[in-house]
Amino acid sequence: MKDNKPNSDDFKNKIKEFPTSPGIYIMKNKYKDIIYVGKARNLKSRVGSYFNSGKDIKTSFLVTQIHTIEYTVTENEYEALLLENNLIKQWKPRFNIDLKDGKSYPVIRITKEKYPRVFRTRTIIEDGSSYYGPFPDVKNIDRYIELIDKLFPLRKGSGRMKQRDSPCLYYHIKRCPAPCVDYIDEEQYNARVRKIKSLLSGKSVMLEKELKKEMLEASAQLDFEKAAELRDSIVAISRLNVEQRIVDFDSKSRDYIGFAYSGKDYSFAVMQMRDGKLLGRDIFRTSYGGESQDALTEFIIQYYGTGRKELPEKIFIGQHEVPLLVEFFRLEKHEDNILFQAEEKRDKSVMKMSEDNALIDLDKLLMEKGNIPALEELKRLLNLPKLPRRIEGFDIAQLNGQFTVSSLVSFKDGNPDKKNYKRFKMKSLDGKIDDYKSISEAVSRRYTRVLNENLERPDLILIDGGKGQVSSAYSVLQALGMDIPLAGLAKRDELIYLPGRDKPVDLPEGNPALRVLQYVRDETHRFATNYNKTLRKSRLSLSSLESVPGIGEKRGLKLIKSYGSLQGIYEQSSKDIASTAGINIEIAETLKAYLSEKLK
Repeated sequence: MKDNKPNSDDFKNKIKEFPTSPGIYIMKNKYKDIIYVGKARNLKSRVGSYFNSGKDIKTSFLVTQIHTIEYTVTENEYEALLLENNLIKQWKPRFNIDLKDGKSYPVIRITKEKYPRVFRTRTIIEDGSSYYGPFPDVKNIDRYIELIDKLFPLRKGSGRMKQRDSPCLYYHIKRCPAPCVDYIDEEQYNARVRKIKSLLSGKSVMLEKELKKEMLEASAQLDFEKAAELRDSIVAISRLNVEQRIVDFDSKSRDYIGFAYSGKDYSFAVMQMRDGKLLGRDIFRTSYGGESQDALTEFIIQYYGTGRKELPEKIFIGQHEVPLLVEFFRLEKHEDNILFQAEEKRDKSVMKMSEDNALIDLDKLLMEKGNIPALEELKRLLNLPKLPRRIEGFDIAQLNGQFTVSSLVSFKDGNPDKKNYKRFKMKSLDGKIDDYKSISEAVSRRYTRVLNENLERPDLILIDGGKGQVSSAYSVLQALGMDIPLAGLAKRDELIYLPGRDKPVDLPEGNPALRVLQYVRDETHRFATNYNKTLRKSRLSLSSLESVPGIGEKRGLKLIKSYGSLQGIYEQSSKDIASTAGINIEIAETLKAYLSEKLK
């Protein structure tokens, strides 16, 4: 009997629609059993790699068992690692490693004592102590303990504190405030404990600002060792905030419901926390003609209707007011206090994750449908002469006036047309920061070529910016005698600016026409920013190469263009380097030796 299993080409086509975000992916067989859970820095790239040729026998066999692939996006790869671990423990997929030693991740413990201590442990004791974590990376938890010791040191002795006549060595190396000899009173000591708890709870914004300021000051004074220590402390704080999104010590079962919509199309994402662990998500799509708040109400009633016997203890629904749901749970489910808005930082983080996943699924849905209805709405709202099937967007990226570039992206029927993307290095600024002049130059270069080579003209030009940027672009189009509709989308308030109109167009959030323009604008920004970063990396690489005797700017540029990076150059033979750069073999060998040290 034929099981209608998708072939490799089917999967490759579907994976093209995957986001490039970090996240986890779930592979299921024809019986809908989970057979593998993996994490990825780039979901599209990682999942696509399974369907390339040349895989080992184990991977090739896994691919033969796959019928469907689902994914969940996360903020970063480390967050994906934690979620992957939770799902593997829950489902024990056939192709994942199954460790059965029951080993748990370490946590940070603050003891319940008159003068509390702070340390790492793997044992949870229900004695009123406070626990934070857990931490999959033991090195990171040790760095965090070290950070606490530097900023807010507590006593080090184990067990009950005994009075002493003189302080121990820890006091003299500034790792203990010596409460045992009354060098600090109980109130001052507990103030330190509160600061540590605040830090471990993710309330660390001011502390991070102070550490960043100290890091910059140390760097300016060329104290790079101190700057590196401060940088590592900032990274440790940031990592802690990530960990507490995925795993916590609240045993209450919780669901977080996020949704996104465009016109009548809706996507809902439900993130599920059970026993303090984020276990995954459910994604649902629907078409709805009413108000967005009513759509949320109807979804929740159906989702927790008769088909679902077990309710979580808490349901988070962002900042939405839904009084009818309160009545529904009270009368139908006999629950008086189950709906919550995300107020705590931890809950806000998971709530945002659910909203991000809903938004990505909605974008995927709109791409599958083609955005013709949204384009028709855009035509009507902006009074365009024809349907804007081809939209070209521009944005500028620079760093303190250096490496100023412009991006040109092209959209066809509301979806990216990447083969027509282009990039420009700005030539007219001489290191000055001038977004208006940059936009003028980019638009002039693009549409002068369109005129000269009789290329296809877009139905709409979108500028990433407000009234000033639109005016600059419009002046260029007038000078060229080109009558192409033009608009600008400002990031701050998502207002649409049109030439010759004093008041911008203000569309409601979620409007399908606005969503199309936001998609184009965000893509222009991404493309410009990535190009700017590439140029900065190339400049840094070039500076390194120029420090080698016999390698000047021209030869350095030639090597970077040929091999892409310092690592790429190092991987070549001395003979190939000499041939490419036009240098003798001795200089090429000197360069290899220099790179060997630099890339350690």
